[in-house]
Amino acid sequence: MPASQYDVIVIGEGVAGLTAANALAKAGMKTVTLEAQLFGGLIINVNELDPAPEERQVGGAEFASELMQSNQDLGVTSIPEPATAIEASGAMKRVVTAGGSYGARHVVVASGARLRKLGVPGEAEYEGRGVSQCADCDGPMYQNETVVVVGGGDSALQEAVVLTHYCGKVHLVHRGSQFRARPHFVDQVRSNGKITAVWNAQLVEIAGSKMVERARIRHADGRTEEFPCAGVFAYVGLEPNADFLSPEYARDSNGFLVTNENLETSVPGVWAAGAVRSGCGGLISDAIGEAQRVAAAIRR
Repeated sequence: MPASQYDVIVIGEGVAGLTAANALAKAGMKTVTLEAQLFGGLIINVNELDPAPEERQVGGAEFASELMQSNQDLGVTSIPEPATAIEASGAMKRVVTAGGSYGARHVVVASGARLRKLGVPGEAEYEGRGVSQCADCDGPMYQNETVVVVGGGDSALQEAVVLTHYCGKVHLVHRGSQFRARPHFVDQVRSNGKITAVWNAQLVEIAGSKMVERARIRHADGRTEEFPCAGVFAYVGLEPNADFLSPEYARDSNGFLVTNENLETSVPGVWAAGAVRSGCGGLISDAIGEAQRVAAAIRR
């Protein structure tokens, strides 16, 4: 099957992918984006982006929609297919999907990352029945209830604060003795009377009947404790969406793509930007900045 030809193929329609495609299209390059799911990535369900991009308060869905519309206006082709492989033949690259193949001299991998699972008993069983990873989506279902949030980074603290808009009590379980989040998120949590921090502890089991009813916590000294709760929200890091890439792509110990100073991967002509890349800062501004750097490098 002959490959459709483009100047650049961008894999992923999260913030990094949409921004890179936008900059490349503005430079007059024929660009296509591929997306396995809904455009927008991890921000799509965030009601208020913090920190706000472009110094204005905006929700994730709105911000992603604006980028998507701008790309359409610039003539960027959007194909709703997941990439299954990247094949290289000299200077040309071919991105393979279930529906076809697409050729270009440059490929930008901006496939993002997914929230890591806890991997504890009950997590899969109660998914959608009290186990969630979206406070903005599911928080309204927990009016005046008690919930457990697991994690100690920006996302965990942000989502814990969001849940206090609905819940009566939020237990914030963290395996360490201090949060890893940025100071203003820590301040928000400390000043919120609905949030109780549970230090040096891990969630080891989720249980209930038809719905989540309790979470078992193991403390650092070995003792266990049960917290009655209606919901469990886990924010314990990310896993890169890079399973479609072959072993020749250099990765760090957690599977994120390693790049050089120009954000090019170990395969020449294939670039990485955003959450899929090792060393990405994790903020929307980081994803935008990396996408712009990749586009500038490709244009040179």
